[in-house]
Amino acid sequence: MKIKRVEHVAIALKDMTGLMKIFQDTLGLRLEYEEEFPQYKTKIAMYPVGQTYLELLEATGQDSETARFIADQGEGLYHICLEVEDIDGALAELRAKGVGLIDQVPRPGHGGSRIAFLDPKSTGNVLIELAEIPAGH
Repeated sequence: MKIKRVEHVAIALKDMTGLMKIFQDTLGLRLEYEEEFPQYKTKIAMYPVGQTYLELLEATGQDSETARFIADQGEGLYHICLEVEDIDGALAELRAKGVGLIDQVPRPGHGGSRIAFLDPKSTGNVLIELAEIPAGH
């Protein structure tokens, strides 16, 4: 498995407008794009910092993964996303190594990516997302 970079660090929030204002007005970060995922009942805002992004997540439904995380853990650091060259190969390799997978097969993700989450029980209680980014992004 080839890990190319830390693609993003995700922060789960009840309302992301406050942190968006801090990122933009206080820290001078530039919002690259916002995206909504009705299937996940979540919306995101992506801020590039070098070759990595800070991703803000806000639940749009109380039964979403984001809402459940906030209810259980509170607002804050949600997960770390690693960009991989071949997500199918990475999942097969990790499965063979006995790593628990939340997603057995990739699902649609931000910016047209294919993503999958690893079970935090296998990764030191850290939620790790793998992402295969489409060419040209």
